[in-house]
Amino acid sequence: MFWVPLLMLACALAALSCGRLCLAAMQAAAGEARGQHAARQLTLYEAAFLSGGPGRVADVALLSMARGRRLLLAHTGWATVVDPVAGDDVERSVLGAIGPAGQSRIAPVRRATAAADCVRALADRLVAAGLAVPDGAWSGIAGAARQVRAAAVAVAALGVCATLLPGQGSGGEGELPVAVWFALPFFLTVSCLGIARFEVPATRWASPAGQRLLGALPSRDDLTSVAVRGLRALDDPALRAALSHRDPNLDGYREARQRGH
Repeated sequence: MFWVPLLMLACALAALSCGRLCLAAMQAAAGEARGQHAARQLTLYEAAFLSGGPGRVADVALLSMARGRRLLLAHTGWATVVDPVAGDDVERSVLGAIGPAGQSRIAPVRRATAAADCVRALADRLVAAGLAVPDGAWSGIAGAARQVRAAAVAVAALGVCATLLPGQGSGGEGELPVAVWFALPFFLTVSCLGIARFEVPATRWASPAGQRLLGALPSRDDLTSVAVRGLRALDDPALRAALSHRDPNLDGYREARQRGH
């Protein structure tokens, strides 16, 4: 019976990790339920955020200004102001990030725009409406899922160790094999991961309600396609090359939110 402590440890690991994942999923679901996400049409920036986060919002603003011939985006990764007229707060953030010189690398402009107050306000509105996944909720779900996967591996390893103990391989007549006992916590972890795959948000940004609105969004033009599908929806290779220049820090979104809170 030297395998019993190993079984107790396996059960504890499975129960704690699955409990954490369930709690994180319940918190995310509660946030969505509190939101007011009655049938409505998403704006272009809302669709961009729910599909790709703040970086996608910056991409849409840059592309919109380029389409309006207010901004020149070079395939080398430079943005040049042609007409300093902004149509909204996000575009004003783009112009502010470029600066008075009228020219800047696209990567820092994108990063500064993604971290702008107007984009954070957009994110907060979507979270309040139950359409976006809060930062804390997603990180909690992702961390809990990793813990459950680690627990599944640990349970399997403990089961192998238990069966390899001298005289513990199959048990006596009428007794269940040791491996069967360890199959119970292993099945719990795998089942929890399977349920979480369908019951928790599948993307970093959009909640299930947000994903439903994204699915119903008509593809009106190339801006909408880029907002939903990203730069791969661009037919213009020069614009795609220009906007594909990325900063290693991506968009600085989490850092900006942490400074703001």
